Amino acid sequence: SLKMASDSPESLMTLCTDYCLRNLEGTLCYLLDNETLRLHPDIFLPSEICDKLVNEYVELVKTDSIFEPHESFFTLFSDPRSTRLARIHLREQIVQDQDLEAIRKQDLVELYLTNCEKLTAKSLQTLVSFSHTLISLSLFGCCNIFYEEENPGGCEDDCLVNPTRQVLVKDFTFEGFSRLRFLNLGRLIEGVNVETLLRPLASLAALDLSGIQLNDVGFLTQWKDSLVSLVLYNMDLSEEHIQVIAQLRKLRHLDISRDHLSSYYKFKLTRRVLNLFVENLVNLTSLDISGHTMLENCTIPSMEEKMGQTSIEPAKSSIAPFRGLKRPLQFLGLFETSLCRLTHIPAYKVSGDKNEEQVLNAIEAYTEHRPEITSRAINLLFDIARIERCSQLLRALQLVITALKCHKDDKNIQVTGSAALFYLTNSEYRMEQSVKLRRQVIQVVLNGMESYQEVTVQRNCCLTLCNFSIPEELEFQYRRVNELLLNILNQSRQDESIQRIAVHLCNALVCQVDNDHKEAVGKMGFVMTMLKLIQKKLADKTCDQVMEFSWSALWNITDETPDNCEMFLNYSGMKLFLECLKEFPEKQELHRNMLGLLGNVAEVKELRPQLMTSQFISVFSNLLESKADGIEVSYNACGVLSHIMFDGPEVWGICEPHREEVVKRMWAAIQSWDINSRRNINYRSFEPILRLLPQGISPVSQHWATWALYNLVSVYPDKYCPLLIKEGGIPLLKDMIKMASARQETKEMARKVIEHCSNFKEENMDTSR
Repeated sequence: SLKMASDSPESLMTLCTDYCLRNLEGTLCYLLDNETLRLHPDIFLPSEICDKLVNEYVELVKTDSIFEPHESFFTLFSDPRSTRLARIHLREQIVQDQDLEAIRKQDLVELYLTNCEKLTAKSLQTLVSFSHTLISLSLFGCCNIFYEEENPGGCEDDCLVNPTRQVLVKDFTFEGFSRLRFLNLGRLIEGVNVETLLRPLASLAALDLSGIQLNDVGFLTQWKDSLVSLVLYNMDLSEEHIQVIAQLRKLRHLDISRDHLSSYYKFKLTRRVLNLFVENLVNLTSLDISGHTMLENCTIPSMEEKMGQTSIEPAKSSIAPFRGLKRPLQFLGLFETSLCRLTHIPAYKVSGDKNEEQVLNAIEAYTEHRPEITSRAINLLFDIARIERCSQLLRALQLVITALKCHKDDKNIQVTGSAALFYLTNSEYRMEQSVKLRRQVIQVVLNGMESYQEVTVQRNCCLTLCNFSIPEELEFQYRRVNELLLNILNQSRQDESIQRIAVHLCNALVCQVDNDHKEAVGKMGFVMTMLKLIQKKLADKTCDQVMEFSWSALWNITDETPDNCEMFLNYSGMKLFLECLKEFPEKQELHRNMLGLLGNVAEVKELRPQLMTSQFISVFSNLLESKADGIEVSYNACGVLSHIMFDGPEVWGICEPHREEVVKRMWAAIQSWDINSRRNINYRSFEPILRLLPQGISPVSQHWATWALYNLVSVYPDKYCPLLIKEGGIPLLKDMIKMASARQETKEMARKVIEHCSNFKEENMDTSR
């Protein structure tokens, strides 16, 4: 199968960069006066490394919520004698005027500033210091960079009356930027005179004026011998615009696409305009006319259009004007036009909404600068993934991950992207996905949950997490995922479906994990959160999945974790247990979960005195007769009592019921169970059961423990024989057989357990020579 580049392991360079950025103090830097980062004096780094450090830093701040940005990070690169920067990409709120100011002595060749709304006209002045080396510059979406603050009064007191105002800078031009070839001014604010700004540039090769309205673009002809790429996305065109474009004969890439939802456009594309482009722009290899309405039909008659094998030959083109092309285009943007559904389109790559390939091409082409288009394209991908099977799964996943990372704060993309991820990660695609790719999905899902308290995003993210093996695949983000889920469950206004999924995930996360994980999650408030959910359900008199999952989660998180058991008791867990038993006497699943949990509490010696009340002992004794969920409820009730009996008659500080009477009921219960019962229980260790064997104080506890072992090794020998042998159960059983106080039937059962384990060992001995 085709492996994507993103599926190969990270390069050593990437791993080292990541490590250094996460541990700046321990690697490249030291802290001056406990606050300012300084580069170690003996460090000299070339531009390949410095560029990567800066670009990765921006990426980490943007996409990893655990990563802490540093106030003084950019000052590390202030001296070109120790660090060299050449090509850097800065995004959004991360970068401020002082950051650019800090690196002004660097000889930058490429500077991309994307949506850096905190930059003001101070940064325009800093740009001048890069003017002699800069070849590529993007100021896309830097909406405040042409504004400076002006304090009209200039005196202290006046500032209170007249705060600073934002004033548009009119006199800045690219004078002196003699090497600048590639320039992106997308979404430049109104009022800046583009023509004056650009006039000093001698030989522009690529210009992007997305989202800017210019009535007169005649000035573009001054670059007719050098301009190879022109982007006029969302500019309302006119006949004058078309005539100017047709003179730019060197153009290889032309983008006049638009967002057909954004506003009313007077201009309509015609057959004549396309003909004009094909005739005059002979070097064209890429054209984007997405979102345009065709004023007249420029398609070939449908009979002819449908004929023969699909072809990209211009001579067979279904779009008549393109029959004049010398060779197929490399790229043709037809997204949200009727033309993309035609049969013969003379281009290697087409963006459109006809099929998966076209939709993926659209997401790929528009993600960086056009989130409004991208979210609609991802929505189409969502439909494809939901209804049909995706044929380019890895590419689709990678593109959605990139879009979600790039537009962390765009609600539309977060909603459509998280929904698409749910379908792209489900079980039928599982085999095709690497560990690395699945980890990237988890990261963007958690980012989405963090940034958006919005119901749809939260639900989509939680549902997507359900497609992963839990806890294994989420373990690398264990703390974070638990915190996010608890945060959802602690919100006062609750969406029922999200609550159900979140509790299910919480339960799965504390099942089969190490005790230190359980303790950590307990400290986060897990026990309290579950008890609150139970209390709420009890108040509504509802026993639904949330109620059952919450008790199940408490059962899992208290397993061999005394701290969490103690928390359960401290937060009135026993009161809730009794109330639930009373309110829902028929709910077997609920009873099983509650008693499983109390079994864990009873295993903790220091906590058992709290269970020693007439009320609790009566309840446990009565549950011995329960037939709920096979033997599970009766078995767990007997387990709780076995641990209490094990503390001896002197702790039995209650008059009712009598200890002997309870012992009698325990014997009767154990004898009524079918030894071949299949079990709804999962032991990771037998230690709490084995504890009950070497003692003479409570023969019935000894019997319960032996019965438990016998049942498990006979019904699930592959799992439990090795566990029993590993934990030293066999010598304990042999010693117990010699004890006078042990009952005859207990000894008989112990012999059968030993026999089972020795047979199992013999069967599984490696006899191959």
